[in-house]
Amino acid sequence: MKFNASQIAMMLQGTLEGSDVSVGTLSKIEEGKEGSLSFLSNPKYQPFIYTTAASVVIVNEDFVAEQTLPATLSLIRVKDAYGAFAKLLEAYNQFLLPTPGISSMSKIDPSAVIGNDVHIGDWVSIGAGVVIGDGAIVQSGCVIGSRAQLGSGTVLFPGVKVYHECVIGDRCTIHANAVIGSDGFGFAPNADNQYSKIPQIGNVVIEDHVEIGANTTIDRATMGSTVIRKGVKLDNLIQVGHNVEIGENTVIAALTGIAGSTKIGKNCMVGGQVGFAGHIQIADGTKIAAQSGIASTIDTPNTTWMGTPAMPMMDFSKSYVHFRKLPKIQQSIDQLMKWMKEASHSA
Repeated sequence: MKFNASQIAMMLQGTLEGSDVSVGTLSKIEEGKEGSLSFLSNPKYQPFIYTTAASVVIVNEDFVAEQTLPATLSLIRVKDAYGAFAKLLEAYNQFLLPTPGISSMSKIDPSAVIGNDVHIGDWVSIGAGVVIGDGAIVQSGCVIGSRAQLGSGTVLFPGVKVYHECVIGDRCTIHANAVIGSDGFGFAPNADNQYSKIPQIGNVVIEDHVEIGANTTIDRATMGSTVIRKGVKLDNLIQVGHNVEIGENTVIAALTGIAGSTKIGKNCMVGGQVGFAGHIQIADGTKIAAQSGIASTIDTPNTTWMGTPAMPMMDFSKSYVHFRKLPKIQQSIDQLMKWMKEASHSA
């Protein structure tokens, strides 16, 4: 689908400078081609605007060209070029989503309640008592277990599995092969020196505007609910254990593991490959550097932690100055011990 530069400028409430050209694709400014639209917000990339082949570039209102721009280039000036381009990306992404309709190759229990303008793709299985809200999209190969709920405008990408009685809110996005509501890791040793499985009879509750990355797994609670609060963003390949609670607007990067019953506050930021011990609490606004190990509760809000076991960032930075020199320190100690031994023999 193609749009004229003037249409895009109107959508973004910007000002068009140059020809009202037509564009049909989006591109990075350094890879721009004829008929594409790009943006410039980071000064680091400004040299590319003088050589780009893109037909339209979105720039900030205060952009001043230091060289001659390509004759074929039109500009759209806006208050925030980065934000405006993100808005276009979102609009473009909506065009890629499938249109409403229910595939004849899907299997839907007669007791399921399906809202208006819903898309259900090929090989989807929907169990008894499921409720799916208006405008939801369930792409091919998804499985929704009995009595689960899916909110309005929520999108499940191919292969997502939602177990029985789990609840997903409005306008959530769950990427391919994520698993919502698998059993928590609950086992108890018995007299035969084996492990007896503890039934996991709770569920998972995901509130509105949550995004969950591909292959992420969220375990159902032993009892009660594992809860993902409004606005949370989880990256790919994250493990969320049973009875965990993640607070509003917290973001967590890939390969993080959260053990059971841990409570993470709101507005936290967690880097990749972080490990959380179970049954601890993390204060609101906590920031945790990648590959950190969180073994105990963090009580103070809005602090930054790093290392394994994790410590406040400032303490870690001071300690790092010393432990990076441990080989030299050990060498000095060995030399000192040798000198003391030699001195004791000569005394």
